[in-house]
Amino acid sequence: MTEPLDPRLLAWRQLIRRLLPFADVATSEVPMSRLLRLSLFQVSIAIAMVLLTGTLNRVMVVELKVPAWLVATMLALPLVFAPLRALIGHRSDYHHSAFGLRRIPYIWLGSMLQFGGFAIMPFALLLLSDTSNIFNFLGTLGAGLAFLLVGAGLHTTQTAGLALATDIAPPDKRSRVVALLYVTLLVGMVLSSLLFGRLLTHFSPQLLIQLIQGAAVATIVLNLIALWKQEAINPARAANPVELPHFWDAWREFAAGGKPSLLLIVVALGTAGFTMQDVLLEPYGGQVLRMSVSQTTALTALWASGALLSYVLASYWLGHGGNAYRLTAVGIFCGILAFSIVIAAASLGSVMLFCSGTALIGLGGGLLAVGTLTAAMDLASADDSGLHSGLALGAWGAVQATANGIATAMGGTLRDIVSGFAKTGAFGPDMTGPATGYIAVYGFEILLLTGALLVIIPLALRDRGRTARSSTKIGLEHMP
Repeated sequence: MTEPLDPRLLAWRQLIRRLLPFADVATSEVPMSRLLRLSLFQVSIAIAMVLLTGTLNRVMVVELKVPAWLVATMLALPLVFAPLRALIGHRSDYHHSAFGLRRIPYIWLGSMLQFGGFAIMPFALLLLSDTSNIFNFLGTLGAGLAFLLVGAGLHTTQTAGLALATDIAPPDKRSRVVALLYVTLLVGMVLSSLLFGRLLTHFSPQLLIQLIQGAAVATIVLNLIALWKQEAINPARAANPVELPHFWDAWREFAAGGKPSLLLIVVALGTAGFTMQDVLLEPYGGQVLRMSVSQTTALTALWASGALLSYVLASYWLGHGGNAYRLTAVGIFCGILAFSIVIAAASLGSVMLFCSGTALIGLGGGLLAVGTLTAAMDLASADDSGLHSGLALGAWGAVQATANGIATAMGGTLRDIVSGFAKTGAFGPDMTGPATGYIAVYGFEILLLTGALLVIIPLALRDRGRTARSSTKIGLEHMP
């Protein structure tokens, strides 16, 4: 007969489980080492995202002297594949292979597409920057192809990877496993940006080539480690493959009842409503409220603080029987209030009011993300066969990524157009200042969020039950 454990040791273990992030997400079937290894595919995604939207964005414009409009076009090319994430997830749900694997072939395909894009990218960029070369047009074509390949690989890998995580995780742990993967993505982006910045301190074309080639190799190595023994060989599935239904037939079956379609509308409107201001908040503070550079830089910290608070509140809400749709509605309402405060800050000239609105934007956006992700995970887990998990997560990711990219571009464009008309006096002599363009964007965001709120309210009232599956209190260990 085994001796009972020391109560002090049990108390210490319980304290560790409460304080360490995701300490209880692992199970005997899916240990923490396996989950952390699987999360490495998100690190490869982080490397690609930082390289495309951060490092290459600056290097192409400043060091390589590539026209800004061409750089913006190149960076927008990966967005072409975002709407296809739902189709990618659907096909991975029914994929037939000799070993009965469904997700790993798609993750590996995405990895190879990323590798191929990185392989041709550095030389295409160098040729693109040499305007005196008669083959300069080949550099443009090559760079466009490289960005397309990386974008296709990024979306394919992430969609299938999240679906694989949903497959291997127990139903009551799925949402937290996916949250762990997203935390890995954020950590990977931070570390990648710091590393790339250090390596390119003394920029040279040779360093750029080495950096991109290193990213290509890291993508393959990380994803190989991540995929090792993650999906079990299934001879029964290999011998008796499930017939691949037409995508729209599968979607109609999954969307029966209308809830998934309404949720995606909320994701689209809500994401666009929160992200149109992504590139405008700091310029707004500087131009309209005359904030210093250090003050506007601190806005990011305020936004992040609001987002962190949203995770705390969401964890408490869902841990005590809260409804994910109602949580989403609260987040949208916070966004409407936040942008109203930001608009009022201009007329009152109040920096403090503007900072409060910024923090509230982070809070509302975080609640929207947590609420819709929880609802999407619940929809993905509703079918125990797993034949819709890839479709559900792919659709959620497709709508979010597409809305994010389009809204960010629209925000800057709308501000410039309205500001141009305002300078001509089209809105009257009192509306010629720089605030007019920004206020137009914030007002449009309020309209988008109002639309999202009108869609989510019937869902919140219809689904009076709890969407979160865990019946235990959610603490710090559950937070993304």
